[in-house]
Amino acid sequence: MLRILDRYLIRELAFSFIASATLLLVVTLGGTLSDVLSKVAAGRYPASVMFPVLGLRILDAMSTLLPLALFLGVLLGLARLYRDSEMHVLASSGMGPGGLLRPALLLGIPMTVLVGVISLWLGPWAAHTSQTMVSRANRSVIAAGLEAGRFTELPGGGGVMFVAGMNVRGTHLKKIFVASDRANPQRLPEVDLITAASGDIHLDPQSGVRYLVLHDGHRYAGVLGQSNWKLMDFRSNDVSLAKVNAGAGGSRVTVHERSTLTLLSQMNPKSRAEMAWRLTAPVSTLVLLLLALPLARQGPREPFYGRLLIAVLAYLIYANLLSVGRAEILAGHASGDVLMWGGQIITIGLALLLFRWQYRTYRLKGSAT
Repeated sequence: MLRILDRYLIRELAFSFIASATLLLVVTLGGTLSDVLSKVAAGRYPASVMFPVLGLRILDAMSTLLPLALFLGVLLGLARLYRDSEMHVLASSGMGPGGLLRPALLLGIPMTVLVGVISLWLGPWAAHTSQTMVSRANRSVIAAGLEAGRFTELPGGGGVMFVAGMNVRGTHLKKIFVASDRANPQRLPEVDLITAASGDIHLDPQSGVRYLVLHDGHRYAGVLGQSNWKLMDFRSNDVSLAKVNAGAGGSRVTVHERSTLTLLSQMNPKSRAEMAWRLTAPVSTLVLLLLALPLARQGPREPFYGRLLIAVLAYLIYANLLSVGRAEILAGHASGDVLMWGGQIITIGLALLLFRWQYRTYRLKGSAT
């Protein structure tokens, strides 16, 4: 059963964690939304899957966001208690290091489990699902923004298109008109007009380029004001719509999209690096929690921002150490495992040593031994 002091400290740390997680989520959401919108504007992502892809990408980013949010939350929550002298009063009342470590672990262990679930299962599933969703949507002309009975700008600014009709799934078009312009070798604006009786969407699995395959039509090309226009009749003609995201339209699955069980069965450097990174996420949650405990301690008159700067520098050193270890594993070097897991052990040892040193017992000079 939780003590009153445990409930109070857990509540204070949880509130700070929620505030930090909300702030980081807003920042991550803004950056992810900007990236998704840019791909939608370029025709790489269909507009119909923008919000599902945004949600799945945010879920994938939680394995990185939550450990940092817990680190900042514990740091800011304890800093407030130290600044208001509440921690000093509790320490003078007999609260030892276990009185602070216990509620911190009661908050940190469930978060470690949650980050582990996201990193090992939900994150790869979200990445694979989002790419599959984009791949399927890119095969539909409805997802590409085309609508029967109206002129529509092609993705990537490649021209305009008009279709008289389409089937329910948006995979087959009828009575198509396509107009685009480009510069010819003489740098004169050349107009390209295409009409066709029908058309279908085709996605190249190798290059990820989306094509509109037109059937039984005519093509006119020439410079406005000149009479030397070219006329071509065709049975089949491909029109490039836009290049979709790498891996979004083909059958190739990136390392990050593979399941954890699949990675365990592979021994190549890419799979080992990805697996090590996934295992690092839950471990780093607990490591950053233990690191925040001694870094948050401060005196009543000590400036808060000095400790915060030290904490930020400590996090940057720790995160860069893990990134270097991942890069070494990816390069096939055994030193990568030493950097990643050795850095974890050293950080835990330093955090516990510093935490214990802060709660050491002082002896008055001249007192009996």
